[in-house]
Amino acid sequence: MPTFSRLRDYALLLIGALIQSLSMVLFYIPGRLAAGGVSGVAQLAGNFTGWPVGVLYVALNLPLIGLGWRHLGGRRFLARTVFTVLAYSIGMDALSPALPKTGLTADPVLNVLYGGVVGGIGVGLVLRAQGTTGGTDILALLLKRWRGIPLSHSYVMTDALVVLMAGLSFGWDLALYAVVALYIGGVAAEFAAEGVRVVRVATIISSDPQRVEERIMGDLQRGVTMWPGVGMYSGEPRQVLFCTVTRAEVNRLKAIVREVDPQAFVVIGEAHEALGEGFKPLKAG
Repeated sequence: MPTFSRLRDYALLLIGALIQSLSMVLFYIPGRLAAGGVSGVAQLAGNFTGWPVGVLYVALNLPLIGLGWRHLGGRRFLARTVFTVLAYSIGMDALSPALPKTGLTADPVLNVLYGGVVGGIGVGLVLRAQGTTGGTDILALLLKRWRGIPLSHSYVMTDALVVLMAGLSFGWDLALYAVVALYIGGVAAEFAAEGVRVVRVATIISSDPQRVEERIMGDLQRGVTMWPGVGMYSGEPRQVLFCTVTRAEVNRLKAIVREVDPQAFVVIGEAHEALGEGFKPLKAG
C-alpha cells in the first residue's frame, strides 16, 4: 500500500478511536448506558471495581487480539488493531480527568442520541480505514470462521449479553435506553464508513427499447445495458433495458420513458452502491 494511503488510514484510525473515547466519557459512562461488546463489559467492570475503563478494555482485548493475530490476519491485522485499541483506551483514560464527570447532560434521551451518533461516527471512521476496534469484532469473525455463525448473529448475542448485565447493574430502564443507543450507533457507523451511496436501478421493458436507451444515454448521460427476454404470458420476445441513476435523476428517467412509450413497464429499485464509470471508481479503500 502506498505510504500516503497508509498514513491516511492510521490518521482515520486515530481520529475514530478518539471520537469513540469522547462518546464513552461524555455520554455512555456518565449516563450509565452500557456500550456494546467489550467496551460495555469494561464499563460494567469499572463500575464495580473502580478501575479505569481504558485499562480494563485493553486487558479484556489481549486474549482476543492474540487469537485474531493467529487466525485472521497476521501482522497487518495486529498492527491496526493494537493501534486502535490503545488509542481508544488511552483516549478514555486521558480525557476523563479533563471532562465533566457527570457528562454534558443528565437526560438519558440526549445521552442515547448523542452517544450513539458520536460513537457510531468513530466506529465508521475506523471501519473506513480497514481497521477494527478489537473486542467482539474479533470474536464475531472467529465464530464465523470456526462455526459458520453469521456476523449479525454474533453481534446480537454479545450485545444481548452485555445489555442483560447492564440491566442487572444499572436497572432495566437504562438497559433499554442502551439498546436504542446501540441501534443509533450502528446506523451512524454505516453512514460514516460508507457515506451516502444509495443509488437507483431501473429495469425497463418497452416496445421501443432503442429510442428509450438513446434518450437515456443522450439526456442523462447514463449507460444502458440491453438483454433479450421473453414475455411468458404472450410468448413474444422482448428487449429488457437496465440502467443505474442517482436519486435526483429518477423523475427525469420516468419522464423520458413516459414520453417515448407510455405503455412501458418500469421497475425502479434501490441499490446500496454503484462502482464504475459515472459513479465511484472501483478501487480498494
